[in-house]
Amino acid sequence: MSSGKSPRRRAREFIIQGLYQWQVGGQDEAAIQVQAEGVAGFDKADGELYSTLLAEARQNVEALKLDLAPHIDRTWDEVSPIERCILLLGACELKLHAETPYRVIINEAIELAKTYGGTDGHKFVNGVLDKLAAVLRAAEIRKP
Repeated sequence: MSSGKSPRRRAREFIIQGLYQWQVGGQDEAAIQVQAEGVAGFDKADGELYSTLLAEARQNVEALKLDLAPHIDRTWDEVSPIERCILLLGACELKLHAETPYRVIINEAIELAKTYGGTDGHKFVNGVLDKLAAVLRAAEIRKP
């Protein structure tokens, strides 16, 4: 299965790991980068996507949390750390990367949540990002 992953999927997996290391472990970008580069399979990831999204999610974390908050039925701190990372990545892509279709972003987030999140984490992530997409990508969603 792992051999069938696209470079973009691999990049998103490494971004989730990097955001987790940053949020939970307090690591800086340089330490996260060094660790990621040492992991088998990193060379098969989309390096540009990885660097861009990891930096954007970290730089815009407060704004992204504000965008997400109305769609989450609990406090940010009550959301599991891995699901927070997946939501930050999804929100970042929805907000800053109109070139990526919203359905692709949400589907990728669901797959990440199924792989790394809790039992029903993918349903939670799907619900939150669907609502956020309705706000941030309204025109795209209305297109036939």
